[in-house]
Amino acid sequence: MPLPAALAEPLARRCEGKQGDDLLVTTASGAVLRLRNWRRVVFDPAVRAAGLSDVTPHDLRHTAASLAVASGANVKSVQRMLGHASAAMTLDVYSGLFDDDLAALAERMDAAARAATEDRVGAVWARAPSDRSRTSKGAGQDGGPRGDRTHNPRIKSPTGELPGGTA
Repeated sequence: MPLPAALAEPLARRCEGKQGDDLLVTTASGAVLRLRNWRRVVFDPAVRAAGLSDVTPHDLRHTAASLAVASGANVKSVQRMLGHASAAMTLDVYSGLFDDDLAALAERMDAAARAATEDRVGAVWARAPSDRSRTSKGAGQDGGPRGDRTHNPRIKSPTGELPGGTA
């Protein structure tokens, strides 16, 4: 699993002098760290010291997911990071975090549409209205191997002109 660079140095320091099967995080006496003891001895006092209350370790998991989504992670990345069985499970829990992506997606689609219009991307597939009479397709049979599978004539024409010469 990828590790944020901000954690690499502190973890490297903690690993110094350790063998491959040594515990990395232990109690002060070097024993196995149990969640119940860690919460009572480390986590809860840290939460209070930060001026917070009612924060759980699981809340940190949600925070990590929120930060990942805000950083641009896609749902599959968040799924793998959290160990969810499926992306559907991740979306069931965190779908609200991805809703903000819709506005950004719309902006990127608008930019791509403007670029396509300016660059005439798709002109290879699109046929001018006068070329339609030369195809073997009949009326209502526009979709198919030519590549113009949409029923929107503005998308089919590189100029945005409707059949019959109207805009």
